[in-house]
Amino acid sequence: MKSDRLLSILLLLQTRGRVPARELAERLEVSVRTIYRDVEALSASGVPVYAERGRHGGIELLAGFRTDVTGLTADESRALFILAARGAHAALGLDAALGSALRKVMAALPKPYRPAAEVTSRRILVDATRWKGGPQGAVDLEALQDAVFADRRLRLRYRHSGDTEARTYTVDPYGLVSKAGVWYLVADRRGGPRLFRADRVRSARLTDEPVRRRPGVELADAWEVLRRQVEERPGGIDVTVRVRRDRFDLFLRLHGGALTEPPEDDGVSPWVTARLAYGLVGEARPLLAFGDRLEVLSPPEVREELARVAASVTGLYQETRQRCD
Repeated sequence: MKSDRLLSILLLLQTRGRVPARELAERLEVSVRTIYRDVEALSASGVPVYAERGRHGGIELLAGFRTDVTGLTADESRALFILAARGAHAALGLDAALGSALRKVMAALPKPYRPAAEVTSRRILVDATRWKGGPQGAVDLEALQDAVFADRRLRLRYRHSGDTEARTYTVDPYGLVSKAGVWYLVADRRGGPRLFRADRVRSARLTDEPVRRRPGVELADAWEVLRRQVEERPGGIDVTVRVRRDRFDLFLRLHGGALTEPPEDDGVSPWVTARLAYGLVGEARPLLAFGDRLEVLSPPEVREELARVAASVTGLYQETRQRCD
């Protein structure tokens, strides 16, 4: 374990330059005293490393020193070749760069590890996209990437689910997250974390103002808060539906995550009853996709909302028919 830690320190210093001892201790989950002992061990082995104490001090390698050691174990080298969904890299314009990087890593690996890494890349694939996730709108991540890396504020025109018109926001980006094949922009708006689905962004423009992120908050921190808000949000509206048996498997695939208890199925009736929980009335609108194969039994406000949306759609197509006539 100590040899792994020494190598980790060496690679961190080579990548980051001067790093405070306390930060190294936190990252490697040891004490500051241990870090200083490790620095002494590195120095004794011939690595030109030195420590400067004081407010702006830290641990640093002698200028110009580099090592070509990869430091990868057999398991670490295999892990690098388990590729996530290639769509994520393509959306960022990094497919070619990923392939080039992996070829360089392969060349740098110790010879005994190369066969296992190559086999892993052909035997294991992680695809983060969901089955039957439905069509997604085109996503242009270029402006969002520019804002994330340029550390400037971003002016968005964004259409929320259920809205027909886009709204305008000025946000402070933290970064981009791909969740189950869907891209999100994580940003602060008026000092609080917000989540913007990339395929609902109608336009994005960098401003001349520097980004105003909350001190000490990183992308992972902001994402964790937002993720918990979504996953742990209590269902404020209990909805009871009945679904035709021949559509129930599809219903479970699309809406099973909202179920609050096992469905009621007597095995005889052509209908299966299910109970779901939603945070808002509007979240039940996707149920309309089942047409007359699904009926909302309660509560009345959800029935009224679906009837309103259905009537709006009917009116739209009636107007189209009248124009054609």
